[in-house]
Amino acid sequence: MSKLRIIVAGAGGRMGAANIAAIAAHDGVELVGALDRPGSAAIGKDAGTLAGLEALGVPVSDDIAPLLGRADAIIDFTAPASSVALAQRAAQTGLVHIIGTTGCSEADDAAIAAAAAAGARIVKSGNFSPGMVALTALVEKAARALADYDVEILEMHHNKKVDAPSGTALMLGEAAARGRDIALKDHKVTVRDGHTGPREAGTIGFATLRGGNVIGDHMVILAGQSERIELNHRAQDRTIYANGAIKAVLWAAAQPPGLYSMADVLGLND
Repeated sequence: MSKLRIIVAGAGGRMGAANIAAIAAHDGVELVGALDRPGSAAIGKDAGTLAGLEALGVPVSDDIAPLLGRADAIIDFTAPASSVALAQRAAQTGLVHIIGTTGCSEADDAAIAAAAAAGARIVKSGNFSPGMVALTALVEKAARALADYDVEILEMHHNKKVDAPSGTALMLGEAAARGRDIALKDHKVTVRDGHTGPREAGTIGFATLRGGNVIGDHMVILAGQSERIELNHRAQDRTIYANGAIKAVLWAAAQPPGLYSMADVLGLND
């Protein structure tokens, strides 16, 4: 069986390097292209060298067009505008598009869904860790079973992260909201400052911490009158996300066009 040929977008970033290294270590896939934004210091450098490996003979480019004919998939942990543009490219060419980008607006998500409907095979997730995806399923069940418990979500990431709450925290919030059969956008509380008054029943609160080089810590708290449940996940290495992205590539390659999640990849939506 031939290897799946992958382009990594955001090759100059932390997750770009992790994705490149994971592809190099996996027998079923190969790196055929690497992208970064125009003006990036990574442009022209070897993707393997950027990832701390031996040179792979794949230079980082700011133009995807010459790469499309030789690729089967794109792994994309970049920025919302870039992910939307790449999704549209994937729709035109039928590529698998793995999106780990966070901070997308409703308009961005609608554009990505439209690209999937137009022919792309897209797996989009706020987190590609199998453990986190399993935790998300548990949060939904717990929020449903403990319908009168307050739900609070705490997350901490490194000091370079630019969006808050994290995509993973929002994914956990969406799971809790599904368990309660409510819309997260109508019930989330992301800022508390000053004299706020009592906590409003039925809301889902978020607290954001930033510091150091923390890869990703998340806690979901369900607080009742006489007990408190804490569901935790701590990422110890970005490799877990990169390996999850490769798992998603291999799964999506056998699927029809559409928009999927890591829960689909892991069979948790069956």
